[in-house]
Amino acid sequence: MSALLKVLQLEPAGPDVWVGRGHGPAGKRAYGGQFLAQSLASAAASLTLDDDIAPTSLHLQFLRTGDPVEPTEYSVERTHDGRTVMTRRVVARQGGKILTVASVSFSRAMAGPEHGVRDGRPDPERVDRTGPAGTAPGLPLDELDIRVADEGAGADFVRRLWWRATVPLPEDALLHTCAMLFVTDVYMIDPALRVHGHSMQARTHRSGTLDAAIWFHRRIHADRWNLLESRSPAASRGRGLVTAELIGDDGGVCATIVQEGLIASRETSSSTTN
Repeated sequence: MSALLKVLQLEPAGPDVWVGRGHGPAGKRAYGGQFLAQSLASAAASLTLDDDIAPTSLHLQFLRTGDPVEPTEYSVERTHDGRTVMTRRVVARQGGKILTVASVSFSRAMAGPEHGVRDGRPDPERVDRTGPAGTAPGLPLDELDIRVADEGAGADFVRRLWWRATVPLPEDALLHTCAMLFVTDVYMIDPALRVHGHSMQARTHRSGTLDAAIWFHRRIHADRWNLLESRSPAASRGRGLVTAELIGDDGGVCATIVQEGLIASRETSSSTTN
């Protein structure tokens, strides 16, 4: 089994409790995309997902950093089960300590107006294969094709990140959605620093995701080309906001993602003594 599929596969550990494994070397922070993906997978595991039921939103707060080597336990609270809408609360723990708390909603498909198609999308095959914007030990990079093209400066900065899984994936719509959450968290808060000419990779600032919100609109195919187009509309008080659209290979907007992250200046010895 591929490393990507292993991360997305949870093991039952009791009533509404599942355990997920990490990916990455010891001594590093656990990768945030792991908690996003595994929280959705555990919430879905407590449901009987008919063909017309799919996730509609996920809101997750990062409270503590985790260990990439240690397994993570996910306990699920069945918050609400309605005729069309279902909600779950998911708490992730390592060693008894809470790492993340998430609220996940699912809904039955309903008829209604539709919009959100982007015409004239650039061809990813014309972009060099770059990998992520920096080192990413939490990702199995040999199983992913990632191509990043940044454009503009200051408030006009835009990051376009094309990605697809290069390993065979089962025809499971939920698994493809979990794979998207896992992959697209990589350097997601970076555009908030790039507006000011900094970057997460340069480590000029303390940085990391504080919370994330995702709304799912259309089915996601993780083994096809997807474009994550992100911008930062605002930053203050050592925090930055990033908004992004995930656009599928047919031009349809599949998800909207918003993250708030820490982008605080590192204190220097001179500033702390003044």
